[in-house]
Amino acid sequence: MLDGVTVLDLSSVGPAARASRWLADYGARVVKVGPVPKRGGVLIEPPFHSYGGHRGMRRLLVDLKSETGREAFLRVACNIDVLIESFRPGVVDALGIGYDAVAQVNPRIVYCSTTGYGQDGPHAHYAGHDLNYLAVGGFLATTHTRADGGPPVPGATVADSAGGGMHAVIAILAALVGRVSTGGGVHLDVAAADGVLALMSLATDEYLATGVVPGPRHGLLTGRYACYDVYRCADDKWVAVAAIEPRFFANLCRALDCERWIDHQTDDDAQVEIRADFAAAFANKTRDEWANRLGPADTCVSPVLTVPEVTEHPQFVARGDFVDAAHPTHGRFRQTGPVLAGQSTIPGVVQLPDLSQTDTDMLLRDAGYTAEDIARLREEGAVA
Repeated sequence: MLDGVTVLDLSSVGPAARASRWLADYGARVVKVGPVPKRGGVLIEPPFHSYGGHRGMRRLLVDLKSETGREAFLRVACNIDVLIESFRPGVVDALGIGYDAVAQVNPRIVYCSTTGYGQDGPHAHYAGHDLNYLAVGGFLATTHTRADGGPPVPGATVADSAGGGMHAVIAILAALVGRVSTGGGVHLDVAAADGVLALMSLATDEYLATGVVPGPRHGLLTGRYACYDVYRCADDKWVAVAAIEPRFFANLCRALDCERWIDHQTDDDAQVEIRADFAAAFANKTRDEWANRLGPADTCVSPVLTVPEVTEHPQFVARGDFVDAAHPTHGRFRQTGPVLAGQSTIPGVVQLPDLSQTDTDMLLRDAGYTAEDIARLREEGAVA
């Protein structure tokens, strides 16, 4: 879908790295940009298996703090479509590669800055990570509490992935579509905290419109009713129940021999008793027995799977969501493939790149540098 679109990604981890991964899986030509290793230093890289192991991506190492390195970067940037960066506000401008500098050589650039809190505002320069953005966006305060009464630490980086990475992808794709009619580029200010706020809009809009403060088990979707909860089974594994619609709830009640509760789905006074009866019923069979029985029976019941179980689940396997990969030093292993709608499938075994190697020479040649120019840049330490 994104054939012909070239992306420069200056990030190594976090929302920006997630965004470039998904853009690559949509067919974009993604070039990961990193610093030149310094004498006595080590170039920090995420684990070899992270972000798809850089599958299908290219690699450029350049010293952005040197004049010749910065010039080389800008020449490469002349012919790209998207630039993604995740420095703190003001850093790219100080380096001479901010939006204004890149737009001067490439007026059609879609320049995406990803940060925790955005390019402006009183917290713009605050350091943070996923948990911080979930905290300030209201996500933690509306999630069911742990045993000590505090908010839980989520099992997935929701802010990094949806609040930041998918937020960036949506904004970039919209900007690319808009560029067709305007012909001009744009600077996108993607804040992970803003993305969490968008995810929390049902709760925040309820408060703004009614004054009611949402919290754990406040509403139907946060566990107020027994029809939307998790239950322990005979083997100490769990099932998730999300029987929101009355007909699904009725089917569930019949399957659990709890027919007396069919007409009391949202009766607040009955929820303790309904939960107790549901818990007693689920305790009579194993998780998989219940999942296999209730899954096909229009009850909205599913097993709570561990990560190893997820990787072998027949639904994901049937859809080809995991692929085989071969790494130059770590050998063969499976990894999550392109799973979002419209992304290209990967036939056979995907060959992952050796991150000790770069595509710098090829990228500089494409930007108009001669072999002699490239050799000089390498000797100066401006590229690697």
